[in-house]
Amino acid sequence: MLKQRIITASILAPIVLCGVFLLPVKGFAVFFAIVTLIGAWEWALLSGVTATVKRLAFSAAVLTSILLGWQLHLESSQNFVLIPVLALWCVAFLWITRYPSEGLWKHSLVRALCGVLILAAAWLSMLELKSLESGNAWLLLILLIVWAADIGAYFSGKRWGKVKLAPSVSPGKTREGMYGGLLAVALTILMFAWWNGLDFTSSAFLLVLGLIVGLVSVMGDLFESLLKRHANIKDSGSILPGHGGVLDRIDSVLAAAPFYFMGLTFLPIL
Repeated sequence: MLKQRIITASILAPIVLCGVFLLPVKGFAVFFAIVTLIGAWEWALLSGVTATVKRLAFSAAVLTSILLGWQLHLESSQNFVLIPVLALWCVAFLWITRYPSEGLWKHSLVRALCGVLILAAAWLSMLELKSLESGNAWLLLILLIVWAADIGAYFSGKRWGKVKLAPSVSPGKTREGMYGGLLAVALTILMFAWWNGLDFTSSAFLLVLGLIVGLVSVMGDLFESLLKRHANIKDSGSILPGHGGVLDRIDSVLAAAPFYFMGLTFLPIL
C-alpha cells in the first residue's frame, strides 16, 4: 500500500503543481474545474445517488454552478456564494459534533445540495486566490497550511495521541494530533511571513487566519468522513491508487479555501 501511494504521489504531484502554478488564470480555472467535477462524481455517491444517469446529472449541476461562479468572478460578486458557504460549514460543524444524531444531512437531497454549493464555492475561492496579486504565493500558502495541518496531526497523533477528537466520525483522529497540526501550521505561517517580508501586523493577522484555516481544514476532513461513514464506504473513489478518490485528497481544501480567501480579503494582510 505504501509503495502504491508513493508511486501515485510521484506521478500526481508534478501534474498538480504545474496545473496550479504554471497555468494562467483561465487555464487554472479549467484545470481546477476538472478536478472539481471528478469530486462531484464522487460526492454524488456520498449523497446516496448511485445510478449513473443521476450521478451525471449531479455533475452537470456542479458544472452549471461553476459556470455561474465564473460570471460572479467577472463581476466581482463572489460573496453571493462564499458567504452562504461559510454559514453552511458552520452548520456542518454542528452536524459533526452531534453525529450520529439525526440531522438534515441524513436526507439525500440535502447532502446533494450541500455538495453543489461546497464544490462550486471551493472552485470559486481557488480562482479568486489565483487572480490576486502574487496569486501563486497565496495559493501555495493554503496548500502548505492544509499539508502542515495533516502531516503535523499524523505524527503528533502517532506519538502523543490519546484523547479522541470525534470518535463517532473518525476514530483515528485525536486532539493531540490536532494540536500538533496547528503547531505545524503556525510554524509554516511564520516562515512564509518571514520569507516574504511581511510586517508585524500583517504577519499577526495571517497567523490568526492560518490557525483558523487549519482548524477548518480538519472540519472538511471530518465532514467527508461523516458522509462516508453514513454511506458505509471507505474511500470516496478509486481513481488514485493507494489514496482513494479525489475527494479524499481535497476534502480539507474544500472547507479551507472559502475561509482563507475571505480572511485575506477582509483582514489587513494583502
